[in-house]
Parts: sequence; structure tokens; C-alpha cells
Amino acid sequence: MNRTEQGLRERIRHVIFDHDTPAAKAFDVVLMAVIVFSVLLVMLETVEQIEDRYGTTLLVLEWIVTILFTIEYIARLWTVENRRRYATSFFGVIDLLAILPVYVSLVLPGAQSLLVIRSLRLLRVFRVLKMARWISEANYLIRALRASSRKIIVFLVVVLLINVIVGSTMYLIEGPENGYDSMFRGLYWSIVTMSTVGFGDIAPSTPLGQVLAAMLMITGYSVIAVPTGIVSAEVATGRQQREVSCPGCGSAVHGAAARFCDACGTPLPGRG
Repeated sequence: MNRTEQGLRERIRHVIFDHDTPAAKAFDVVLMAVIVFSVLLVMLETVEQIEDRYGTTLLVLEWIVTILFTIEYIARLWTVENRRRYATSFFGVIDLLAILPVYVSLVLPGAQSLLVIRSLRLLRVFRVLKMARWISEANYLIRALRASSRKIIVFLVVVLLINVIVGSTMYLIEGPENGYDSMFRGLYWSIVTMSTVGFGDIAPSTPLGQVLAAMLMITGYSVIAVPTGIVSAEVATGRQQREVSCPGCGSAVHGAAARFCDACGTPLPGRG
């Protein structure tokens, strides 16, 4: 690749992946508008009267939007150094799914309805509005969930055991005559009650059953705070991050002192 082509590639990469220049921000704003427009097209196609009257127009517009997204996806693959890393990243997969259904619909009619997946691309609005702190917080949460996964699993197992015990006990107390015709029904009631949803389709009738239900409701309010505390403790240990697009895979958020991409190891710009 000659120097001119390399410079062009780098400029396009900054426009597509960054958001700190007028051109990059304009690109992202236009992209958001096209995404919203494409999702609206899919929704309009589900209205029978509109589809009957403007079906051909909607189809043409859908293909125009899909071609634009295809060009954008190819440009993203062309500008990053690590194409595989980008293609398998979250946004890379979403970008591919944004165009794939239209082409699949040529073989499987109706597949274009899956284009509502494009709405997930609106998550890029965090970058457009320079909400780097929000992106960082999302990364904190992801790392915290991973770090506390074992604790949460243990917690969920304990909750399940409580529901099995209480559901089985309620089955013995109330019995089939009050709607608890099996232990599975009792387990269902226990889960619904403990989650404080309370659908009301089944409820205890006996005084002892109502006491047990009240105890389970109080327990339900209490356990809500447990996973929150676990995750919060992990979030408190999170480190600060900065936002700069990786030339290798396009990943935008990294550690505050990172010299290399957290995702693919490519050297980051702006660090000596």
C-alpha cells in the first residue's frame, strides 16, 4: 500500500471510528439518521394499507439504505488493520446483521423483517454525543459482572433453593383445592411472589399460607439488594478509561494509561 492510499485509509478511519472532529461527528449524525429511517421503513412495511399502496417505493428505499450500509461496512473493514477483530466485535456483528437480512430475503422472503436489528446500532449515539463517561460506566458494569459472576451464580442457586422449598411447602399447605395442583405450580407461585411481580393468577387462601407468602415477599425485597451490592463492590474497584479509536480493530475505550488496545494489542495513537 503506497503512502497516498495509506493516508486516505487513515483519514477515512478517523471519520468512521472517531467522533472528535466535525467530519467524524457529521458522519455519525448522518449514520444515526439513516439507521432511524431504515427502522421506520421496516415498521411501515408491517402496516398493510401502507404496504399495499407504497410497497414498491418502500422496497426501493430499503435497497438504497442497504447498499449504503454495505458500503459503510466494507469501508470499516478496509480501514482497520485487524479485520477479523472488528468483524467479530459487538458492533462488527451488528453492522453485518444490519445488511444481511435484505440479501437473505432474496432467497428466504420475509427475512427483511429482521432489519429491526439495525436499531441496536443506535448505541453509537453515546459516541456522537461524546458521552465517553457513559461508555466507560458500561464497561465498568461488564467487567464487574464478569468478576462477580461466581458470586451471582451462588446467589441465584440459593434463591432457587428457597423457591423450591417455599413452593413445595405452599403446595402442602394449600393443596390442589386452592389452585396449587402440583409442586411446579407452587414453584411458579414462589418465583412470582419472591420477585415481587405478583400476577395474582394464584394466591394462598389459608392463614398459614398467607403468613408464608408474607415472609416470602419480605425476603424478596431483601434479596433485591444482594446482587446490587455484589456488582457495586466490583464497580468500585474499576479503573478509569479513555476513549480513542484503535487503528487495528476500531475499539474505542481503553484503560486510562493504556499504550496498546485492550482488545487486540495494537499500539494506540497519542501515547509514546
